[in-house]
Amino acid sequence: MNTTWNELAEAVLEGRPLTAEEGLSVLTAPDAELLDLLTAAYRVRHHYHGNRVALNFLINAKSGHCSEDCGYCSQSSVSRAEIARYDLVDPDKLLEGARLAAERKARTYCTVLSGRAPSRRDLDVVAEVVPRIKARWKLAVCLSPGFLTREQATALKACGVDRINHNLNTSRRFYPQICTTHDYDQRLETLRAVRDAGMEICSGGIVGMGESEQDVVELALQLGELRVEAQPINFLLPIEGTPLSGVTRLNPRYCLKVLCLMRLANPPCELRIAAGREEHLGPLQALGLYPASSIFVGDYLTCGGQPPEEDYRMIEALGFEPVGEQ
Repeated sequence: MNTTWNELAEAVLEGRPLTAEEGLSVLTAPDAELLDLLTAAYRVRHHYHGNRVALNFLINAKSGHCSEDCGYCSQSSVSRAEIARYDLVDPDKLLEGARLAAERKARTYCTVLSGRAPSRRDLDVVAEVVPRIKARWKLAVCLSPGFLTREQATALKACGVDRINHNLNTSRRFYPQICTTHDYDQRLETLRAVRDAGMEICSGGIVGMGESEQDVVELALQLGELRVEAQPINFLLPIEGTPLSGVTRLNPRYCLKVLCLMRLANPPCELRIAAGREEHLGPLQALGLYPASSIFVGDYLTCGGQPPEEDYRMIEALGFEPVGEQ
């Protein structure tokens, strides 16, 4: 690529979509250019988000017992991972999670329901609890319920859900390598239902599952084309007992290039460094917040995260500002 990283950032800020060739050049950039690349990504991030870091808190409200065979997931039907398995927690537990989210300075309360799709009871509990959460703590609510019909999406919008999380996870080409019980188009259909219902889309991916660099670029461009408002990027944690337990191919410099790619491909998004940041970015975690503008404070679905106090110190050391209540 003949343009400099700063020139690429300028083009993106002027509204020109990133090309596949440019995306690949970001992922394959020499390590000697990494700081220049981070500077360019930060320029775009700062344009839309300043130095703000959106904090999110995650609760695994319904764990295990999923019918799908996603190879990366400890809750899937093919997983033999030793995790807690339980049905949807009661409303008081969800309210306690919201209280903890507010205590940890989170702006968004993310609630995950394991399974292919929500049950009637799941939707009824959500409809009961969400208005109470928003009234008491004024948190934004992001729900990860699995596949949704248009009617279900409309009902969730009506009860106050702000965002639906439904990750594309990888490219269309690579998708059959990680899941066979549903396909890529079914995931896109849920995202269309969410958009039509008037909710924001939270959709991202997992890097490090054995995909090619071209697959990562395809994912980035697809998410940019969809203009998803929130974009969580996970770096695979190879959990023992899952089909991908032996896959470990990432280094922190590549992870930073992935984050730069995602920022340049979808400039306005709330780009979140999600699961795997502690393990794969390690001592370079702070640099990830130059392209990214969001993190989880606390644990992930079935894996622990670093103590929130360490996150606050990292944000403060950068001179950035944590964003809590909207």
